[in-house]
Amino acid sequence: MSQPSPTTISVQTHRVSRRALLGLLGPAFVAAIAYVDPGNVAANLTAGAKYGYLLVWVLVAANVMAMLIQYQSAKLGIVTGKSLPELLGERLPQTARRAYWLQAELVAAATDIAEVVGGALALWLLFGIPLPLGACIVGVISMILLLAQGNNRQRSFELIIVFLLAIVTVGFLTGLVFSPPDAGGVVAGLIPRFAGPDTVLLAASMLGATVMPHAIYVHSALSRDRHRPSPHVHVPPVAVARLLTATRVDVLAALALAGVVNIGMLLLAASTLGGQDGTDSIPGAHAAIVASLGPVVGVIFAVGLLVSGLASTSVGCYAGATIMAGLLKIRIPLLARRVATLLPAIVLLALGVDPTWALVLSQVVLSFGIPFVLIPLIRLTGNAEIMGKFVDRWPLRIAAMTSAALVVGLNGVLLWLTVVGS
Repeated sequence: MSQPSPTTISVQTHRVSRRALLGLLGPAFVAAIAYVDPGNVAANLTAGAKYGYLLVWVLVAANVMAMLIQYQSAKLGIVTGKSLPELLGERLPQTARRAYWLQAELVAAATDIAEVVGGALALWLLFGIPLPLGACIVGVISMILLLAQGNNRQRSFELIIVFLLAIVTVGFLTGLVFSPPDAGGVVAGLIPRFAGPDTVLLAASMLGATVMPHAIYVHSALSRDRHRPSPHVHVPPVAVARLLTATRVDVLAALALAGVVNIGMLLLAASTLGGQDGTDSIPGAHAAIVASLGPVVGVIFAVGLLVSGLASTSVGCYAGATIMAGLLKIRIPLLARRVATLLPAIVLLALGVDPTWALVLSQVVLSFGIPFVLIPLIRLTGNAEIMGKFVDRWPLRIAAMTSAALVVGLNGVLLWLTVVGS
């Protein structure tokens, strides 16, 4: 029988020191890379360029929701020693399980389209590489990154992703140093409101890009693999409590960083791109950034876009494997999965579909997948038979249910506006 890792043993027998706490951080940073993927770039730049600071409140609210939801996912993996897809696979009948897997995989595919397209766009901006070829290059590099996760090397994978996240942060926030936002506009943007159906569509896109279904699925697996190498190994409740304390710090730090990057992108677009033609696309926004802030800032921005695509598509592919293994009990070779999820993005780019619009629409698809992961997560973490003494208390459950209701409500309004406007 496998034994707890040395890190877990130290948590069982000692109070969590600062040094031990640092050793427990990491899974949330891997999940957080999904929150700063190219889909976020497209949605946030479009929102800032077209509507200024109007939708800042959407990102703030979405980031708070993301912190709550990602903590619940990590908590589920730590307490039960199983991932969210595994727990669902054990409880759903066969037909329902397959249908649930299909929608989860479609959401993961939409995610991968956004990430590969974004990486291909970055290669085109930096080197003039044709988009379909750029998508292939992104796929190959992401495969190399995924190999770092295999053979029980999760910690190495986490460190690589954290390093890439740092590059993304610098790439997307450097422009704010040269073009700071208007403080009054930012404060006004914190007041919840819309300005027509297009802003509702953008809000749904931003929400889908910020609260990521595949990140919720994968975070439970990441926490399980790091802290509970086997569900059959007994971990004392005091150790679980300390792991959850460390996990709260992990989630708050990782998602706060991702939130700053997301809001920074919108603020950069609002302060630099507002009122300029063509800036509601990533190439147009990049050209405007170069014209306004100089070529160096433009290159830094494009590098951030490239790294975000590479890192997030690696995490997305890992999430897809987690979903399939948990729901269908099937594991396919990583290379085969990488090729299968890469093809749709290459086909779209080869057909000449506008890349930025494909990114925005992919995020809308993600927003419709959120209830399918949120509602089961809330039910499982609120089930005392599953969670024992770590079951969600009512304040946490109410906050989670409110978040789910807001997402479902926004998607309902979006659907109604789409039908009426068609």
